[in-house]
Amino acid sequence: MAACVFHQLMSQPKYIIFLLILGFFTVLKTLFTLLKWVYISFLRPAKNLKKYGSWAVVTGPTDGIGKGFAIQLAKKGLNLVLIGRNPEKLTDVTAVIKGKFPNIEVKTVVVDFSGDLDEGVVKIKETIEGLDVGVLINNVGVSYPYARYFHEVEEDLLKNLIKVNVEGISKVTHVVLPNMIKRRKGAIVNIGSGAAIVIPSDPLYSVYAATKAYVDQFSRCLYVEYKNLGIDVQCQVPLYVATKMASIKRSSFFVPSTEGYAKAGIRHIGYEPRCTPYWPHSLLWGVASCVPEFIIDAWRLRFCLKIRKRGQIKDSRKRD
Repeated sequence: MAACVFHQLMSQPKYIIFLLILGFFTVLKTLFTLLKWVYISFLRPAKNLKKYGSWAVVTGPTDGIGKGFAIQLAKKGLNLVLIGRNPEKLTDVTAVIKGKFPNIEVKTVVVDFSGDLDEGVVKIKETIEGLDVGVLINNVGVSYPYARYFHEVEEDLLKNLIKVNVEGISKVTHVVLPNMIKRRKGAIVNIGSGAAIVIPSDPLYSVYAATKAYVDQFSRCLYVEYKNLGIDVQCQVPLYVATKMASIKRSSFFVPSTEGYAKAGIRHIGYEPRCTPYWPHSLLWGVASCVPEFIIDAWRLRFCLKIRKRGQIKDSRKRD
């Protein structure tokens, strides 16, 4: 039977045989990709983060994703260095963490990432001196108050976007990295954005998207530079998460809470150089990759123009 089938197959024109072989390998590749996604999303075990070190540094820990990561890291037994600009909020989040995990040590550093970063770096360096810092979560970031054309971006906002999203992540990494190199172990997680990677463009948020593209490339280069030194560098790429920055109050299946995202994010630390930890986001990424760019561009522009209009109305009401 098998010999008969083989004979019939070989009697077909060569282009038919080629197409059949191509189809077979395409199906095989698709199946492998699907199985790999299932394993990564649901079956792969999380790494023991305490093997990197007993302390974790988190920037922007007082709200949103940063706060979610701080709580999840404490849950894993890591002591914390929390870096933020608001001392009252740092005190509040410390109280929350200590209330849930009384055995966890928490140190705070007040740094305004839009201010004097050199002074802030000195504070961070002094605070982590002698600590076994194994994990760094670079979460701090700013976005637009609402969508706007590039020529409408105020000078102060333009400066802050670049200073916080680009200079901030670079300088914090630069000060934390040397001790990881000495110990030849560590994990660095930089929070990127789907606005820079998943979709082909993010009109009316151009500078924000560009700074997050920097985060992605910065992470990928460091991943290659330091992998052989035992340091795992990763860019996590969330889509929409229910945060103040995204102006989303309620979570849903495709829009996780900060806790839901952080739980997924913790599981992916130490693996791929770029990932989308929350698995429904990876579904959206897969769909977006199949849609022609001009369609996504047109949809995104219309969507952002609506956000711009609502923001302008709010601004006019405040002036009135």
